[in-house]
Amino acid sequence: MSPAFACRPMPGAGSAMAEWFKRLPGFRRTPAGIERTVLRSLPKAWSYGSLLLMLPSLLVRLGGQAASESGGTSTATTIDIWVVALIFLHWTIVLTVAIGAFIVMVMKGPAYVADAYPLDDAEAPDTNTTRRW
Repeated sequence: MSPAFACRPMPGAGSAMAEWFKRLPGFRRTPAGIERTVLRSLPKAWSYGSLLLMLPSLLVRLGGQAASESGGTSTATTIDIWVVALIFLHWTIVLTVAIGAFIVMVMKGPAYVADAYPLDDAEAPDTNTTRRW
C-alpha cells in the first residue's frame, strides 16, 4: 500500500467531532448494572436453549418412534414441527431481551447537550394566527 492511501486523520476532524457531541456538564454516569450480565449470558442461553429444545426430536428419532401411524403423519413429524416452533419462540425471546438490555445500557451512558432551538416568540405567543380546531 502506498503512503498516499494510508489512513491518516483529516485535519481538524477531531475538533469538529468534539463540537458535535458535547457532554452535559455535571452529569454522572450511572454504574453498569445487571444489563451487562444479561448481555454476556445471552449467547450461552441462546445456544444451550436451542440444543435443549432439539432434544425431544432427537430422542424420538433415536427411540424408534419414527414409524408412520395410520393417519399418514408420524409422531416424529409432529414433534419436529413443535420443536421448530419452540426454537423460533426461544430465539425471539432471547432477541427481545437483548434489545431491552442494550437500550438500558445506552440509556445509562453519558448525557449530551442537545442543539439549541431559538424561539422567536419566547416571551409572548403570537396572537395573530388563526386556529382551525
